[in-house]
Amino acid sequence: MNKILLCEINKKITSIPLIVTLLLIGIDNLSAEEKKFKEDAIQEIAINLANQTIAGGYKLMKIKELKRLIDNHKDFVLIDAHPRREFVEGYIDGAKNFGFQSKHTGEWDKDIDVKGGATLADYRKLLGNDLSKMIVVYCGFTKCGRSHNAAWWARFLGYTNVYRAPGGITAWKDAGYPYKTIE
Repeated sequence: MNKILLCEINKKITSIPLIVTLLLIGIDNLSAEEKKFKEDAIQEIAINLANQTIAGGYKLMKIKELKRLIDNHKDFVLIDAHPRREFVEGYIDGAKNFGFQSKHTGEWDKDIDVKGGATLADYRKLLGNDLSKMIVVYCGFTKCGRSHNAAWWARFLGYTNVYRAPGGITAWKDAGYPYKTIE
């Protein structure tokens, strides 16, 4: 492993406890009625997200940051990692759909949406030739692993500016942001 990659991994590892703490503090400020999960389930989701982020070598992005990028017409690739049947029910305008499975195996044929049958070359084509271009991926919600797969495979292909918006379309809708559907 080269020194730059080790430095990046070290930065992510040291920031992960902060991310987990912020997630838990934010949830702790909710009333009992507002909490959708028990604390143990929240902890499991937060730790899983932290571990996936470290393993994937990508960064995290809040939904409001994604909205700001879109509103400011920033040039980036937005990937919705849902299977097509879920994508059509609600997606962020401008998102390109490429379906992934929730469970990560590190094997292309097991990590993609089987019904899509797309190749690694298809994914590379969708992401574009510029390996430093910002790529943002999302799926349904924080616990969903599809966006992890989408981000992990982008990093595997050599893209260096990859973000995951873990709240996904659910956080987008919860914030009251507009979304599209396909009838």
